[in-house]
Amino acid sequence: MSVTVAVGTHWGDEGKAKVVDFLTEQNDIVVRFQGGANAGHTVMVHGQTWIFHQIPAGVLHPDKTGVVGNGVALDPQAFLHEHDELAERGIRTEGRLWVSERAHLVMPYHKQIEGIREEALGSSAIGTTKRGIGPTYLDKISREHGLRAGDLLHPDDFRRRLAEIVADKNAVFTKVYGAPPLDADKIATEYLAYAERMAPFITDTSALLHDALRQGKRILCEGAQGTLLDVDHGTYPFVTSSSTSAGGACIGTGLGPTAITQVVGIVKAYTSRVGNGPFPTEFEKEMGDRMRELWSEYGATTRRPRRCGWLDGAILHYSARINGLTGLAVTALDRLDTLPELKIGTEYVLDGKKIHSVPARTDDFQRVEARYDILPGWQTSIAGARSFNELPKNAQRYIRRIEEVAGVPVVLIGVGPERAQMIRVRDI
Repeated sequence: MSVTVAVGTHWGDEGKAKVVDFLTEQNDIVVRFQGGANAGHTVMVHGQTWIFHQIPAGVLHPDKTGVVGNGVALDPQAFLHEHDELAERGIRTEGRLWVSERAHLVMPYHKQIEGIREEALGSSAIGTTKRGIGPTYLDKISREHGLRAGDLLHPDDFRRRLAEIVADKNAVFTKVYGAPPLDADKIATEYLAYAERMAPFITDTSALLHDALRQGKRILCEGAQGTLLDVDHGTYPFVTSSSTSAGGACIGTGLGPTAITQVVGIVKAYTSRVGNGPFPTEFEKEMGDRMRELWSEYGATTRRPRRCGWLDGAILHYSARINGLTGLAVTALDRLDTLPELKIGTEYVLDGKKIHSVPARTDDFQRVEARYDILPGWQTSIAGARSFNELPKNAQRYIRRIEEVAGVPVVLIGVGPERAQMIRVRDI
């Protein structure tokens, strides 16, 4: 019996799906515990690329079970589209894919209001994907307008409640923003059609997971985004609207804290982020543009260009503390093959003083200057390495320095996009 939590250590895009896919081999159930269709998790197996937005990445393993937990903002349309794409490509999920009855639903008015607000903010916009995730969580927390997956199973009540909610939303759309109203009946018809197809998946997933633990099964909890996008511990307000750190796995699955046996932090060998907000180790523009193209750093969901920079070890150390990391999975190490010199940010300077953690105030974080360790590169391909000892000495030194900065042992190293291009350094 074990529960492993896999979380991103920075701003997302760390290669979580590749690590989750790899770790699925030694687990029985993979459960997404937060986020929504704003997340894009990419897995490459035997030359085929798969991108997951709602469904857990571990579903590619035909003998494993996938769960969409209660902490997820569920877009039924996106879920069913993803499910159908999997079926078309030969991946059947019937009987091994479940959705929490408590997962809150993303509705058309959530997408509409998010688009309106982002446009109104102009240059101060947070940089959301406009998939309605933030407004869905807002309705969840406000306790007034939340609709959950289980509500789809009760058509009359769903239609009645939806009519009340849309009336309130339309008052805001028309009177505050001058936007057109939405048609409650049209939305109800659309979502109740989804309900017919969603019904076989919807269940009490917390009970399912607890039953699995009692049977001695192993559970892997898959987070979306990264720790610095956590609504409490991230670079607020440039964050997502859920708990992306390891603690969110308990909230978003219904598993108690004592069930968690290990937490694996996924860290890319360099740092990237999408959208606005602080980025102390960001490359200068010329190098950033060049590396973005070389590394194809574009969002899997939106195709927005990612900002790129040196590995931020100060954030990594902070994430190790916030998440209680027991191991690190370093991904995309091969992308550094061509660089003659590498840097790891180890601390910040703010107003002339050294600090070793992430400032709580975004204004302060915007002003920090990173201080670096400089290490030699290896300037040879590592794509074929399958053990730590097969890596060049300078690549080994880079990994060892990451361990020292984080205070956490490295357990996995990714040396390419394929499932097979993963080095197991230690058992998890």
